Amino acid sequence: MRRRVVVTGLGVVTALGCEVPELWDALCAGKSGIGPIRRFDCSNFKVTFGGEISTFHLSEHMEIGEKDIRRLDRFVQFGMAAASKAIRHSKIDLSEGDAYRYGVLVGSGIGGLNEIEQQHSTLYDRGPARVSPFMIPKLMVNAASGNISVQWKLRGPNSAVATACASASNAIGDAFKLIQGDMADVMVAGGSEAAITPMGLSGFCRMQALSTRSSAPQAASRPWDKGRDGFVMAEGAGVVVLEELDFARRRGATIYAEVLGYGMSADGTHMTAPDPEGRGAARAMQGALRDARLNPENIDYINAHGTSTPLGDKAETVAIKTVFGEHARRLAVSSTKSQLGHQLGASGGVEFVACAMALNHQIAPPTINLDDPDEGCDLDYVPHKAREMRIDRVLSNSFGFGGHNACLILGRPPGD
Repeated sequence: MRRRVVVTGLGVVTALGCEVPELWDALCAGKSGIGPIRRFDCSNFKVTFGGEISTFHLSEHMEIGEKDIRRLDRFVQFGMAAASKAIRHSKIDLSEGDAYRYGVLVGSGIGGLNEIEQQHSTLYDRGPARVSPFMIPKLMVNAASGNISVQWKLRGPNSAVATACASASNAIGDAFKLIQGDMADVMVAGGSEAAITPMGLSGFCRMQALSTRSSAPQAASRPWDKGRDGFVMAEGAGVVVLEELDFARRRGATIYAEVLGYGMSADGTHMTAPDPEGRGAARAMQGALRDARLNPENIDYINAHGTSTPLGDKAETVAIKTVFGEHARRLAVSSTKSQLGHQLGASGGVEFVACAMALNHQIAPPTINLDDPDEGCDLDYVPHKAREMRIDRVLSNSFGFGGHNACLILGRPPGD
């Protein structure tokens, strides 16, 4: 018999808020977190806006000294803040029990880009002797997982995932499987990203991947809309606490959702463009359904990858139609990236939190800015306004550069 896995804690750091209720209220109200980038001068960049977290200091989110903060890259700080919130939200005492049964799996698409840029400048301006001795442990993609493990003395499975924009969903899915397979009882899992830097912004600009709608930043992320011209770069973190069901029940935990299924695949066609027929995405969704032992008609709502790119939105729509057939017309499908922007390796973690909230509140968050649906983009994308509806099971899609596809299915809490 497979062990059942539930969600008992939720934590976020986003441009729409760093507390889950604040984020959820903003999503349901159709607000946008997109605005001018202010952390560095980008006046000579083609793109000058994004989902930047304008005011953030780690000490406001957890107990930690300034000396320790200086040894953490911005993406690690986001991850630790979100982990701290999720752990507090779960009300779990991680100092009790067997620490070797408590693990961490937090991914990132890019890792410590801030630190790489800073130390590169130091190397060429001041010489190799002035490069920070903390550079390597700050920039490693596994730095978030490692620091969370150290902070809370979690000695169970500890890993990190780097599958571009699928990182957080792969991390949560892998953590789900570790608990299901009796390798852990508790996992802190999700993703973190802080790639709004001069190098990060210029790199995505040169790829022509970003929206250039500088005159109206809050209208720039417009999934499935005919006027979409690329994604909007964002930063943040989404981390959750997963527990084995009986373990959670024994300690009287509040359960927010059950993780039912996980599917993953690769497009195997191109490093940055999706398979136009959506075959890899469809395979991952089918894998999640098979793992959850569900039929397509059992899904009520899809939190789509929905990045607002001309190719990606169409490919995902094709994939949904392939998997769900006639039921695709009855599904509610929306993209919270229309409000948050694309948090890259953190996006799946934040969207997982949004899915858990959708289940608990029986509300599908909207896709804003969808004024004129593109040809072939003809599903119910919950345009403009959140929708009260019955939601028993949700699917969360995450697709990343490199052809990585990761899909998760959540259900309402057991007995709900």
